[in-house]
Amino acid sequence: MSNPIVARSLDEIKFWTRIMKEHALFLSLGFTYDQKQLINEAQQFITLFERIEEKLSKFTVNSDLRQVKEFNNEVYQAVVAIWSYKRKVLGLTLNCQIRTNNFPLLVDHISREAAYFANRLKELNEGKLAPALDAVIEENVFFLKIMADHAKFIGHLLDPSERKLVDQAREFSHDFDQLLFQAIDLDSMRPQSETKPLLDQFLDQNRVSVVSLRDFKKTARDLIEACRIKSNIHPLLADHTFREAERFLEIIDLFESSLTKA
Repeated sequence: MSNPIVARSLDEIKFWTRIMKEHALFLSLGFTYDQKQLINEAQQFITLFERIEEKLSKFTVNSDLRQVKEFNNEVYQAVVAIWSYKRKVLGLTLNCQIRTNNFPLLVDHISREAAYFANRLKELNEGKLAPALDAVIEENVFFLKIMADHAKFIGHLLDPSERKLVDQAREFSHDFDQLLFQAIDLDSMRPQSETKPLLDQFLDQNRVSVVSLRDFKKTARDLIEACRIKSNIHPLLADHTFREAERFLEIIDLFESSLTKA
């Protein structure tokens, strides 16, 4: 019989390892030709996470819990290492020691995702299957900021002549900023705000906006892949942001299911 911790661990690693690998690629593409050391470090992380993906393929939901926990620890160390690398790049950028094509907000954004992944691995090894119900608001604050950032990146990386798409990206940025501020307000009212009706409404409202953004990202991704719009957006980056919106919707589903059972 499969262990829920095993299944969840493998799912988290499958999703986030690919994300970490792509982060390293995007960083490497944003460095200038003379920043060879930083490019080499990014490429080493690509190799590291590819090896993790190879090891992951040998596990199944029926794998031994102890072995999966050991694997979680191994992945945790890799994620902490890439988090440290990302924060180093951010520090070099903010101190004007390097000039790159990577927005500081993007570097911060991907380091937040690494910290999130590392924390999930730690929670799973502590036996915490999913973010606790009392973490509904906190989890949404994290993902709402991720979505708001995505909208900003898309708006800035589209060619300025793509006026309609740029305007749509700005509208999504504003929408998710507002949702984020609402979530922060709700968070500051905890624990009194953690009532089922408020959380239900909170999740419903977020779902509507995430579905709209997800669909916009899918359209943008398809147009970019078909070379039908002008932008500096790598096709893989477009797909990357689409997958993260899908992930957020899955998490909203998990929380709504938990609320129904509560």
